[in-house]
Amino acid sequence: MYDVIVIGSGPGGYVAAIRCAQLGMKTAIVEKYPTLGGTCLNVGCIPSKALLDSSEHYHNAAHTFKTHGINLSNLSADITQMISRKDEVVKQNVDGIQFLMKKNKIDVHQGLGSFVNATTVKVTKDDGAATEIQGKNIIIATGSKPSTLPFIKIDKDRVITSTEALNLKEVPKHLVVIGGGVIGLELGSVYARLGAKVSVVEFMDSLIPTMDRTMGKELQKSLKKIGFEFFLKHKVTSVENAGKEVTVKAENGKGETVEIKGDYVLVSIGRRPYTEGLNAEAAGVKLTERGQIEVNDHLQTNVPNIYAIGDVVKGAMLAHKAEEEGVFVAETLVGQKPHINYNLIPGVVYTWPEVAAVGYTEEQLKEQGRKYKTGKFPFMASGRARASMDTDGLVKVLADAETDEILGVHMIGPRTADMIAEAVVAMEFRASAEDISRMSHAHPTYTEAFKEACLAATDNRALHV
Repeated sequence: MYDVIVIGSGPGGYVAAIRCAQLGMKTAIVEKYPTLGGTCLNVGCIPSKALLDSSEHYHNAAHTFKTHGINLSNLSADITQMISRKDEVVKQNVDGIQFLMKKNKIDVHQGLGSFVNATTVKVTKDDGAATEIQGKNIIIATGSKPSTLPFIKIDKDRVITSTEALNLKEVPKHLVVIGGGVIGLELGSVYARLGAKVSVVEFMDSLIPTMDRTMGKELQKSLKKIGFEFFLKHKVTSVENAGKEVTVKAENGKGETVEIKGDYVLVSIGRRPYTEGLNAEAAGVKLTERGQIEVNDHLQTNVPNIYAIGDVVKGAMLAHKAEEEGVFVAETLVGQKPHINYNLIPGVVYTWPEVAAVGYTEEQLKEQGRKYKTGKFPFMASGRARASMDTDGLVKVLADAETDEILGVHMIGPRTADMIAEAVVAMEFRASAEDISRMSHAHPTYTEAFKEACLAATDNRALHV
């Protein structure tokens, strides 16, 4: 009998298992695929960042090295080698998780985990062989899968999801991306940098529509420079694969039909909770109409000894959110009182420039009727950004009009994925914009832009604009 069985080994699941083991619980983890790490390590965050880095190096070699005084000739992109390097990065990370399981004495059971009852999990291997394990507590961390539309047939050849986009054997001539969110723009960036024409079809009137609208507008400007075109406020009505050409039909805001033809179509309209084969009903676990697992504030399901975390429950589908929830449940099980402030979980888009945000958007503050002030600072005015030729974008700080407490920070620019951590720390300690503006930031650094935006929010005191 285990103290805890974790079903799913993505960032939420494996982190939950490690924390449970650290706290002295006998722990098992169940994973249906041959490798640990879930979507994030195998076909998500890690491989996409590997390809983003490779393609960014190529793009800079083709477009900015000459300005830096570096002359190249006969430059070419070897997509096969890029994919091979990506695979090696994935292997190193996956092997690292396997090592952590051994180090923490966590039993790994490979096979599909399904409930027999509230304390028993059946593990079924690909060959049909099955074993049963018992656990006092069970954590469901089965993650998510790419969503699609009912009339789109994902053939994994020309009409693909993010999984297939990570393994293309050629650079598309024309990649049509359905969905202007994080995944579509990141993977679109990879191939745009390598020479593909990229067309983005988005139902909403803005890119990255869940983020502050300023970010979407700025990102659209930057991506246009590398060959993106955008069809905003377009509703996709059909996708037809004719062999080596795929036709996407969409209806624009005027009700007119627009046709876009490409050699590949990437469907990236979000992700859905993955519970297929889990047999949750055998344990009495309730699911919502959207297929999510219902949980309370303690991430506990309606069955007291069963918990659920990550993409399979409500909230943003982010690896680091799942990790926090994994630790939260582990600590809750031993009687500790952990907490998660969901408003302060940052979101990042790993395009270039990067987009990063934490806290409330300007649209949310308006909706709340909250009085706020805004401070902005463009990277064009940053000495460090000029030195590296990364002048697109800005930092935007939203602060309470009366107390000056920072309510939201939205960044688009170089290395903002790393810079946002300072804003998270500040907001966890309920810092004011003036607090940040009075802290010394090394010069020249990108982070000075955050200080300057805070100065701008504090009586419009920015020094370098």
